[in-house]
Amino acid sequence: MGLLIIEVVAILTGAASVGLFLLAVALPPTRGDRMMRTLSMFGAGRGKLRDDRGPTLDQQLRAATVGAFDRLGRMVTPAAARGRLVRLLDYAGNPEDRLIDTVVRRRGQLLVGMGLAGALGGAALAGARGAVLAGPAAAILGLFLPDIIVNDLGTKRQRELAQSLPDVLDALVIGVEAGLGLDAAMAQVSANLAGPMPAEVHRVLQEMKIGISRTEALRSLSARTTVRELKSFVTSVIQAGELGVPIAGVLREHARDQRTKRRQRAEEQAQKVPIKLLFPVLFCLFPVIFVVILGPGVLRLLDTLGR
Repeated sequence: MGLLIIEVVAILTGAASVGLFLLAVALPPTRGDRMMRTLSMFGAGRGKLRDDRGPTLDQQLRAATVGAFDRLGRMVTPAAARGRLVRLLDYAGNPEDRLIDTVVRRRGQLLVGMGLAGALGGAALAGARGAVLAGPAAAILGLFLPDIIVNDLGTKRQRELAQSLPDVLDALVIGVEAGLGLDAAMAQVSANLAGPMPAEVHRVLQEMKIGISRTEALRSLSARTTVRELKSFVTSVIQAGELGVPIAGVLREHARDQRTKRRQRAEEQAQKVPIKLLFPVLFCLFPVIFVVILGPGVLRLLDTLGR
């Protein structure tokens, strides 16, 4: 009875995936899609001779397929999931090859592609039952695979932010104590250093250039990170600016504290090395040693018993 229920659920899930794709293909393009298609026609003709024959059949099929996957991705990505993806992309630094529309389209593409691949693979291995079980499972995995990748990118980037924060604070201290203002010191950091933290400083400066106040730009920086030390630093800078406290002392204390914490993190990782080496040694090295030491004795004992 339980296996029958699983098969029914798998069949319904596969049918729903195929139905969503067919519905996305059948839906007419939205007003935004039509507008972007019109603008792309003007952009593509710039610097080239105009082709009065219009788009070829291959271009039309490609555009229709991309539009269908865009609509399918929007259908399977509700507003809450889209907001979560936007937040994860902020943590990942908003890479140019992973804009929110691209990630949403990938969800639709992987939903259909991995669902079909899973169904074909399951049918090849276990027949119809394998197809109805593996197809929906692969489709669900494909739906959430872009989220997992973006989350992994964000985690790595936040780790790099925490690692490079002490160097950026040291550079800010040097610039402020040399007579520069905080904005000028931030400009020197963004121009002379490389990495995720100087990139965030550069984004703060760009937001200030378009009219956003320093306080709001720093609060936006705090919202784009999960590093507690960076959040604490931003809060201290904002409070120092509002209360009129000299910024040099605040930067110096935070730089000293971050250097200490980075050294403590390195010592913590060094202390974990023996424990991490324990299991490879137990399961990989010791069996080989036992075979080398006990192997000749076991062979001689078997030979003696055989006689």
